Amino acid sequence: MADEALFLLLHNEMVSGVYKSAEQGEVENGRCITKLENMGFRVGQGLIERFTRDTARFKDELDIMKFICKDFWTTVFKKQIDNLRTNHQGIYVLQDNKFRLLTQMSAGKQYLEHASKYLAFTCGLIRGGLSNLGIKSIVTAEVSSMPACKFQVMIQKL
Repeated sequence: MADEALFLLLHNEMVSGVYKSAEQGEVENGRCITKLENMGFRVGQGLIERFTRDTARFKDELDIMKFICKDFWTTVFKKQIDNLRTNHQGIYVLQDNKFRLLTQMSAGKQYLEHASKYLAFTCGLIRGGLSNLGIKSIVTAEVSSMPACKFQVMIQKL
């Protein structure tokens, strides 16, 4: 429980620190989101390396996505993804109905515009993990009602 609180506090301070140190132009151009996503990318690479050390090889990309939704998500956020959907053409949607990094924010609509900065790190986390497993991807997040969110993963074919 204490490590979860520390992770939440660290994440909030990281987002706050990136935005406080940025100049006005950087915020408007989305450079802060990019910085947070790059931080998450590097962390995701390192975590996947550690988590898959003793794991058998994955059969296909669906197997990898199941690993991300179950084992990876459980280790990082203490719960599994609530729903995984795919069109079997390289697009996956991971839905978390009670995303830990958004539960501290109000469930009202007034904070929806700020949600993207709290999801950028996690988008990078997913992208970095997939990258280390040999999958190049684009990860985006959307929030329609707090604290639920969807992460869309588009696999880029090489």
